[in-house]
Amino acid sequence: MATLIRATCSDCGDVELGTRDLVVRLCETNEAGTYVFRCPNCLNPVVRPADRPTIDLLISSGVRLELWTIPSELVEPRPIGPTFTHDDLIDFHETLAGKGWFDELLAAHRRRL
Repeated sequence: MATLIRATCSDCGDVELGTRDLVVRLCETNEAGTYVFRCPNCLNPVVRPADRPTIDLLISSGVRLELWTIPSELVEPRPIGPTFTHDDLIDFHETLAGKGWFDELLAAHRRRL
């Protein structure tokens, strides 16, 4: 017997889905969870937040689980130093527009080695 799950589409209201129609996504970094489905009526993708009891219930019903982690760039401490400004961007653009910048970059890299 197939398990039917009731979910809500923002446009269509309540819809009934099978366990194969949903995916639970759980972040291993902070345990934030969502469930994702495509509305069977309007075909729009729907993402809803889910607490741990809801996640456990959906998984025990046979819904597929996808684990993911927050990219390390988002949890690393911010770099120390001055903020990159619009003037810095213009200087960088002018450097790249000039000739020989790549050779200078290689020479600087070799000096560090």
